[in-house]
Amino acid sequence: MDEEQQRYVEDFGLFFERFGLSRMVGRVLGVLLIRPPERSAEELADLLRASRGSISQATRSLVQMGLVQRLTKPGERRDYFRVRQGTWMELTRQQMSATTTLREIAERGLELLDADVPEARRGLEEMRNFYAFWERELPVTLERWENESQRRDPKVLDRSS
Repeated sequence: MDEEQQRYVEDFGLFFERFGLSRMVGRVLGVLLIRPPERSAEELADLLRASRGSISQATRSLVQMGLVQRLTKPGERRDYFRVRQGTWMELTRQQMSATTTLREIAERGLELLDADVPEARRGLEEMRNFYAFWERELPVTLERWENESQRRDPKVLDRSS
């Protein structure tokens, strides 16, 4: 990879790290985005100058998250990895689940809250209302995205490829 590609991959890793994932998870995804169509674990280790173990852990996480697909080729024992079609929608669906959890946490906090603390109530009510709003809006937005994507390229949402 050239220097600009390495910087991109590193920035992708740093971005993922900010959200509690390992930097290597982001770096592997970054490589798969700019070096398609698929890469073996060995190729990823070489490109990222990383251990086979850290690549294995990162690809396992990405597969479990539904962002990367594991492939095999006839007659070969090694696994290959590529970014799944519909990855970004899958990531947003996972965020929707977190949105519901955060709304429920706010509601629980409101039930436990001392009624004599209006400032705390306002903060929890704002949190509950914000996440309730996104619970209603995200499914509608995703549906609009699916329709637009299907018109643009029918293969975009085909997760089997």
